[in-house]
Amino acid sequence: MMLPLARAAAALALAIPPALVPVVADAAPVVVTAAHLAGRTVLTNIDSGRAMAVQVGDDVEIRLSAYRQDGLTYTWEIPRSSASDVLHATAGRTTPNGDATAVLTAESEGTATVSAVRSCRPDPSVSCPLLIAPWKVTVEVR
Repeated sequence: MMLPLARAAAALALAIPPALVPVVADAAPVVVTAAHLAGRTVLTNIDSGRAMAVQVGDDVEIRLSAYRQDGLTYTWEIPRSSASDVLHATAGRTTPNGDATAVLTAESEGTATVSAVRSCRPDPSVSCPLLIAPWKVTVEVR
């Protein structure tokens, strides 16, 4: 038999989301502010050809989506920076369906071009068009 006070304590413990439970550690707590969250720019397929400016320390996240049409699957390679000393890749991957993502951090002032190429993967008995589809964004780090 559970005592009423113990039952209330157990119910309260289950009601508190884990994210709100403080964790004691030797390191100083990390505080995420709205200004820090604002330092990430997300770019997608439609941003190709765009020029943009970011601050040193900001992140640029690229999310390129693959698609299928008429027996053809158009897939992406991982986006890359032309100047890793200016815009440094901290993450990048492709998915089995052909999507590609990358996170690049603005390391120093300068200009970098981020680019990726879309490739065609045909179904059997279907031919790909002889077409290369690049994706490119110019990033100025201030």
